[in-house]
Formats: sequence, structure tokens, C-alpha cells
Amino acid sequence: MAIASIMANGRGATDRLLAAVVTRLTGEGVRVLGALRPTGQGAATGHCDSDLWMLPDGPIVRITQDLGAGSTACRMDAGALEGAVGIATARLAAQGADLVVLNKFGLREAEGRGFRTLIAEALDRGVPVLTGLSEPHRAAFDRFAAGMATSLPPEEHAVLTWCRGVVAASKTGLPAEQEHL
Repeated sequence: MAIASIMANGRGATDRLLAAVVTRLTGEGVRVLGALRPTGQGAATGHCDSDLWMLPDGPIVRITQDLGAGSTACRMDAGALEGAVGIATARLAAQGADLVVLNKFGLREAEGRGFRTLIAEALDRGVPVLTGLSEPHRAAFDRFAAGMATSLPPEEHAVLTWCRGVVAASKTGLPAEQEHL
């Protein structure tokens, strides 16, 4: 089982790091599935807007709902999130993947919902998973990963090295640490 998490400091830093990693890996021919928050032009800009870009080629799915001008709270649209999960899960079943990348293991995943089933399905198929993580959900992620996860530093080179190693290992059937021997 190859699963890793990263936490970068600063608003949007994890999203930008994951997007850069995915761009590099797909340029190298790695088949990446999953979901990221858009970071370029067209990214959600409202304080409660949250979109997911479905890897590898879209669409962009809005996963929050507008509660109106007087609202001070944000509201997850559980149906839209589950729709995004359905898109990614169907792509994994139909197309396979070399790597699954998710913007974060968040509240819905901590509750046993969201992309948690996709993560489990990918791992069952031998597909490595990379996900963003925030401190409030670390304990839930650690319980889910049952001590099998790697915590990566928020550095592009380190993340790329891990991804390349586990992808190569999954293709050869060797454990990642033996791939380089």
C-alpha cells in the first residue's frame, strides 16, 4: 500500500504544490486521476466558493453551495462532492491510473465519506495515492491509513521523488524501496 500526505503552510500552498507535481508527472506520461482545486485563471474566487478540477482533463465541479448574501457560513454541497467522487471512481474503474492525487483528506473523508472510498479502491488496485492534509484532519487520516502512510515534506522535489518511486514500483510489482537497488 503506497499512500502519502503533504501539508504546506499558507493558503493555497498545498493546492499549488499538488498542481505543479501533477503537471510534471503527466508531462512524463504518468496517468494521474483524482481531483485538485484549480489554481490558475478561472479558479473560484468567492470566500465560500470551492471547485474541484477532475483529473486528468476536467470538468470543474463546484462543491459548495451559495447560502446568500447575508450568510457568514460556507456550506459543502454533499451531492456535488459525491458526484465528483463518482466521476473519479468511474474513471479509475474504466481507465485505470498510475497515481491518484487528491487536494485533501478533509472533513468528509474524516467522517468516512467523500473521496475515502476512492482512496480505498485505488489502494486495493495497487494504485498509489497522494493527498493534501490539514492539521485538523491528521488524526483521522492516520487512523484511516493505519500507520502505512508516508508524510512528505512540502517540497516539489521530494514529492516528485516519492511519486516516481511508487509509480515505478507499482508497475514492476517491487516494493518502492527495492525499485532503486
